[in-house]
Amino acid sequence: MYKKWFNWVWVVFFLIGFGSNEKEYAQPIPGTQEKVDMVFIPGGTFTMGSPKSEQGHFGDEGPQHEVEIAPFWMGKFEITWDLYELFMAREIDSKRPQKALGEEVNMDVDAVSGATQPYTDMSFGMGIENYPAICMTHLAAVKFCEWLSAMTGNFYRLPTEAEWEYACRAGTKTAYSFGDDPGDLDIYAWHEGNSAGAYHQVGQKKPNPWGLYDMHGNVSEWTLDQYVPTLYNQRKRKTIINPLEKPTKTYPRVVRGGAWSDKAGRLRSASRRPSSKIWKKRDPQIPKSLWWHTDAPFVGFRVVRPLKTPSSEEQKMYWN
Repeated sequence: MYKKWFNWVWVVFFLIGFGSNEKEYAQPIPGTQEKVDMVFIPGGTFTMGSPKSEQGHFGDEGPQHEVEIAPFWMGKFEITWDLYELFMAREIDSKRPQKALGEEVNMDVDAVSGATQPYTDMSFGMGIENYPAICMTHLAAVKFCEWLSAMTGNFYRLPTEAEWEYACRAGTKTAYSFGDDPGDLDIYAWHEGNSAGAYHQVGQKKPNPWGLYDMHGNVSEWTLDQYVPTLYNQRKRKTIINPLEKPTKTYPRVVRGGAWSDKAGRLRSASRRPSSKIWKKRDPQIPKSLWWHTDAPFVGFRVVRPLKTPSSEEQKMYWN
């Protein structure tokens, strides 16, 4: 009798503590067979940045500091061309149900700005089907999130820099989510040493402990934050809660994760990279495109969905 009572109490505690909706799910895209696989990331506290003793450490990764992150879902994979081309073409907008399935976002999909078609093949012949989308600007990645939200009724955005590192580490404190030895990178990542000079289809390497693929390598990933090299020095030695360095200018923004073209050090969990207007150097258009970085075939992104839905005013802030 006691055992049955104990088991019942445990089940109730589990449901109250974690909730029935706090699990992995697949977000369908109306009018298509495409979906976005989402992994639940439990909230918690972690040490952000890297120690000076870490091999490959850069000055902008310190000092280390404690950060508290609220729970959210994150894309299991980087956004692929299969999904991104739907956003570019916008032919499925009319397939959105009159009432979106989700109840977090209420907006007309026609109100979302769309990316222009690129003047050249932005995959550079490296592959399209199930390959990560690349070369989009920060604005384009943000607007994809807004479009996805309008189409599905659920709120999606780019991850903050802190959320990205928290999810990448997945509870670890080592240089990479699998340890400190870059010799093990080939099991988890596409990088300069094994990529043969190109990105690869998503999900081909081993995932991190929380089930996220390609957090190290393949393509670098946009985050929401403005890049400030001395940011960590400005943070007092206390726990920072859900930090976001709100952008005040187009460049530089923070890119994370390293890419197929990078050496091992750039793929570390703490590694930070600033975006640059040089990434549009070969764009022949005048003015240069708002939507494409012709010289950044190493940059892509993945989406997140916070457990606590922000207000409609806050949503617009994340998308603009």
